[in-house]
Amino acid sequence: MKQIMKFGAAATFGLGLLGLASTTASAAIVCNANGACWHVRRAYAYPPSAGIVVHPNGWRWGPRERFTWREHVGRGYWRNGVWVTF
Repeated sequence: MKQIMKFGAAATFGLGLLGLASTTASAAIVCNANGACWHVRRAYAYPPSAGIVVHPNGWRWGPRERFTWREHVGRGYWRNGVWVTF
């Protein structure tokens, strides 16, 4: 009976770890030509006129670059300090 309990606990623990690993969100960092950057849950197809650059989630700007974080919820991009939804 003890072996069954140990096996059940190990299986539950393993399935829990598998569940955590499968729910990691893919994300990206998006920046515009004016130096505003924000996080997105997925990289959208931005209009070419928006001047958007999509970076991987772990991206960091260099020491001589100047960007600012401007978070916003929803699908869109920053243009001249205004959130444009599309």
